[in-house]
Amino acid sequence: MHRVILTPATLPSSALAELKQWLGITTARDDAPLAQLLASTLDMFEAFTGVMPLAASCEETLPAHPGWNVLATRPVQAITALDGIAADGTRFPLSSGMYEVDLGADGSGRVRLPMPAAASRVAVRFTAGLAANWDGLPDALRHGMIRLAAHQHRERENEGAAPLPPASVAALWRPWRRMRLA
Repeated sequence: MHRVILTPATLPSSALAELKQWLGITTARDDAPLAQLLASTLDMFEAFTGVMPLAASCEETLPAHPGWNVLATRPVQAITALDGIAADGTRFPLSSGMYEVDLGADGSGRVRLPMPAAASRVAVRFTAGLAANWDGLPDALRHGMIRLAAHQHRERENEGAAPLPPASVAALWRPWRRMRLA
């Protein structure tokens, strides 16, 4: 699986204002690095839980075979288009009659090509994310992201890497963590 984020989620100024309030910062001098810390917490949340927090347009490249292919990103809100990718790398759009899609209640997205045609791979474009915007996230998730960004800001000059996320953040995020039995 190879994922590309076509249209990333944007953090509103209210997210930065929440972080600055948590840190007790009143000036705009540190806005850029604080905004970067907040953006990185979105990635850390996804790495920890297996769930993309904010809606974004994405594309995953999957093998083209007649069985079901499951997208790695969750939760999938909509599968919008599929392109076939030939062995030489050229792309061509697949009409809606050439594939089937399935959105599961668990947030999974699947695609199936009953007849793979000339494609050796398929590029699937979709929208995924737990919430459409920052304010739509559950309070515990937002609070965990603010706490993690604040922790990173405070620890920016200390030596050594502490385990991330800190226990206080992991406790807030754990209910959303996807687990698989092996």
